[in-house]
Amino acid sequence: MSVVVALVHGEPGTYGISFPDFPGASSLGETMAEVMERGREALASHIEAMVEETRSMPVLRTLDVLQADPAFAEDFGDAAAVALVDVDLPGRSVRLNISMDETLVDRIDRRARALGETRSGFLASAARERLAYKS
Repeated sequence: MSVVVALVHGEPGTYGISFPDFPGASSLGETMAEVMERGREALASHIEAMVEETRSMPVLRTLDVLQADPAFAEDFGDAAAVALVDVDLPGRSVRLNISMDETLVDRIDRRARALGETRSGFLASAARERLAYKS
């Protein structure tokens, strides 16, 4: 688990959230709780897209380092809140040996091909989705 700095701007009814270490990852919400939840989802989707595009992950900066960066002075100055968001950054790939029903494997392979994905990518995406599911 890693920690990403988030900046929240706005006022009740119109909040926006962004992540200085992940330019382009942002979201909106009417309440602080809503913008934080949507921000976590936007960050997770942004990271997933980076993985799919094989883009490298940024080096995460601490709050102190970001606050000392003159490029972010104005952003911190008018922020309604600064938050630290827990996120799972991808690690190195690990080879697995698993067993599944051959009919299920065939269905997975056909669906992955239709989506332009590999079997491994398809299964990883399905696992991420299932792990994010809140019952």
